[in-house]
Amino acid sequence: MKQHIRFTFGLAVLAGVSLVTPALAVVNIAWVPVGNAGNTADPSTGYGSVASAYNIGKYEVTNSQYAEFLNAKGGSNSNGIYNSGMASYGIAQTGSSGSYSYSVTGGLENRPVVYVSWYDAARFTNWLGNGQGTGDMETGAYTLSGNTGIITVNSGATVYLPSENEWYKAAYYNGGTSTYSLYPNGQNTITTVDANYGSSGSTNVGSYGGDPSSYGTFDQGGNVWEWNDAVNSGASRGRRGGSWYDDYYSLQSSNRGGDDPSIEGTNVGFRVASVPEPASVVLAMVASGMLLIRRKR
Repeated sequence: MKQHIRFTFGLAVLAGVSLVTPALAVVNIAWVPVGNAGNTADPSTGYGSVASAYNIGKYEVTNSQYAEFLNAKGGSNSNGIYNSGMASYGIAQTGSSGSYSYSVTGGLENRPVVYVSWYDAARFTNWLGNGQGTGDMETGAYTLSGNTGIITVNSGATVYLPSENEWYKAAYYNGGTSTYSLYPNGQNTITTVDANYGSSGSTNVGSYGGDPSSYGTFDQGGNVWEWNDAVNSGASRGRRGGSWYDDYYSLQSSNRGGDDPSIEGTNVGFRVASVPEPASVVLAMVASGMLLIRRKR
């Protein structure tokens, strides 16, 4: 059964560098660095303050990227990381259990993957952080195997689902002016020329190339709802951004959603976040050191 998810509750270097072992890496995420650490929260909602710098995916995770994960870890489709509903939206499964393989429908490679639960998204981040290939998907950023409670990100995670504040900041904050916008195109107004909402289906990630967020992310408004790491009432997990199925108000910073982490639907996907590359941190420290030396002189 197709499920369209609608949420309306809540408050009224762009390089594809990888944090995984290069020899095993197949999926390359285009990371957008989000700086301005320690920024204040949006006074209208209370969200968006993040203490440290981080990276976030420039785009939503695509069918082609998720299919690589399935071909690496979905031979038996353990833990249901493949949903048969994906077949109508870009990823087909063939073969028998133990030797399943997956292919992407031509022309749909760059559509955002859908029919993914919060657990599926968490397993994908575990796999990325563990080097891809044969890397474990049950441990890493999240301990999933045998864990029946509320699962939170582990200390030391390198690739993970963004926290709600991280997702919010990347979408709505402008570090240059220290202000927030209502929509994730850096503006307080939006139309269907700027984002994919109120339409008949998803579009390729990055299709609205003239309307990035202030940090340079795309499709944080519309296209598909995106899981984040928030724990809402009960065991509900957070999602933000609205989708192709929703109206403009679902894209607003004041609108937040969530649902059971096992829910999967035709308009639900995700993007990933990561800690900055160690080399970047070292360079920043060196630059700071040089600045201090110059000041002493």
